[in-house]
Amino acid sequence: MSLALAASRTVALVLVGLYAGGVVFVVLAPSVSRMPGAAYIRYWQALNADYGRSMPPLLLVSVAALLVAAVLSWQRGWLVFGLGAAALVLVVLTVVLTVAGLEPLNQVAGAWDPDAPPAGWDEVRQRWLTLHLVRTALALAAFACLIAAQQAD
Repeated sequence: MSLALAASRTVALVLVGLYAGGVVFVVLAPSVSRMPGAAYIRYWQALNADYGRSMPPLLLVSVAALLVAAVLSWQRGWLVFGLGAAALVLVVLTVVLTVAGLEPLNQVAGAWDPDAPPAGWDEVRQRWLTLHLVRTALALAAFACLIAAQQAD
């Protein structure tokens, strides 16, 4: 395996693994989804501030590393290339889902007053959690594809 392929795949594995681990936390912590309005809104706003700063650069570097790894794995066979390309597509889908579905809900929740949750706040939370579950499945599938590509190569 070339040094460039090994390096790009390693960077992708680490970053996509961090991303998948970060998004899976909400799924593994169901108590968060049962928090009362004021507490949940404060949690949501704090989490969005932190994730909003860290996730865009993490995902951009991940996509770049995945693209390099996919291109460099072209000569490694269809299985290795296909798994790498699938990981790239899955991560891009998480970005699209985040930008188109989750971020608009984050913007809405970011404007709420935690001490006076608006009517229907819990419906927005449920919509966000449903979309987040899809994003988590996509991120875990991308990570699994990267692991499989590494093993197949």
